[in-house]
Amino acid sequence: MRAPAPLVRAAHWAERMAVRLLTRSSPGGPPVLEPYIGFAGPEHLVLRGRVLTALRRSATRPEHGRLTNLRQMIRLFLTDEVSGVLIEARGVQARSDDEGYFTLRVPRQDDPPGWASVPAHLPEAHGDAAPEGVPTMLTAFVPEAEARFGVISDIDDTIMETGAWRPVRMAWTSLTGNTLTRRIFPDAVRLMAVLSDEGRNPVFYVSSSPWNLHDFLIRVFLRHGLADGPLFLRDFGISKTGFIADDHGTHKSSAIDEILSATPDLPFVLVGDTGQQDAAIYASVVRRHPGRVARVVLRVPDKGTDAADEVHVRVIRDNDIPVNIGRDFSEALGALEPSGGQA
Repeated sequence: MRAPAPLVRAAHWAERMAVRLLTRSSPGGPPVLEPYIGFAGPEHLVLRGRVLTALRRSATRPEHGRLTNLRQMIRLFLTDEVSGVLIEARGVQARSDDEGYFTLRVPRQDDPPGWASVPAHLPEAHGDAAPEGVPTMLTAFVPEAEARFGVISDIDDTIMETGAWRPVRMAWTSLTGNTLTRRIFPDAVRLMAVLSDEGRNPVFYVSSSPWNLHDFLIRVFLRHGLADGPLFLRDFGISKTGFIADDHGTHKSSAIDEILSATPDLPFVLVGDTGQQDAAIYASVVRRHPGRVARVVLRVPDKGTDAADEVHVRVIRDNDIPVNIGRDFSEALGALEPSGGQA
C-alpha cells in the first residue's frame, strides 16, 4: 500500500532534521563523492557512488566496547545526501537521485583486467563552493579474458556470521560490532579463494544490507583476506515522493539479473544460505537464465532447512546443476579443490 503523500513529506523532513541535529552538519556544505565499487560490461564500465555533505569514517580500536561501536554504526546511517548534483566521468554525466545515489555508464577505453580507476568530478558550482577541482577516483572491476566462470555470493550467514534469519540477533550483532569483531567464516574465505582462482574469475557480492555499510564491509573483507569484488547492496531511505526499500527477494533477483546481463559470456556459481530463501531465489534464477548457472553452494544455518528449501534444491538439480548444501562448505570445497577450482 502506497503511503499518503503528507506522511512521506513529513517523514522526509524529519529524517533531514535528525541528520543535521545529530551530526551537526550544515546543509550548505560542498558535496563530496562516496565511491562504490563498480563493474564492467561488454562495452561500458558501470561506476557507482553517492553524493553526501561529508564522508563519515570512524577509526576502530580493539578497546572499543559495544556502546562505542553502536555510536559509530549509527553515524554511518545518519548520512546527509545531496540530490540533483551533476557528476561527470569520461565525458558522461549523471545527476544524483533523491537519496544521493548515481550511476555512470562510461565507455571502456582498453581498460586492462583488474581494477580500472576513472576520475570523476562535479562540473557545477554548489553554493559558495567552486566546481570540484580534485577528481574522485571511481573504480570498476574488469574480469580477466580467461575467466572460466563468475561467482555471485550472498553475505549474511553465507560469508559473515550475522544470524540474519533471527532479526533481533542480527540487529544486535550488526549494530554493536566493528570491523575487528565481525566474524567471517574461515571456510568461506577458502571457498571464495578457490572459486576466484587468484582473481581470474570475477566475484560479486549481493546482500540486503544497506549501502551505508559499503565501506564497513569492504574493510571487514580486506581484514580477513576475502576475494575482492563489487557489492550490490540495498537502499533504505525516504525520498520526497515515497519510502524506499525493495524486499529481500526482489533486490537480490534484480541484482543477479544485472550481473548476468553485464557478463553474458560467463556461467556462474551461486553461493548462499538457506536462512533467507536463497534456494528459492537461485531456483528462480535458473528458470529465468537457462544455461547460466554452473553450480549452487548453500550453507545451512542453525535453524536447518524446511520443505520449501528441499523443493527448490530439487528444482535446481533437475536442471542438471550440482548443488552442494550443508552446515559448512566442506562438500563444495571437496568437489572444487581437486580440479583446481573448476565449476
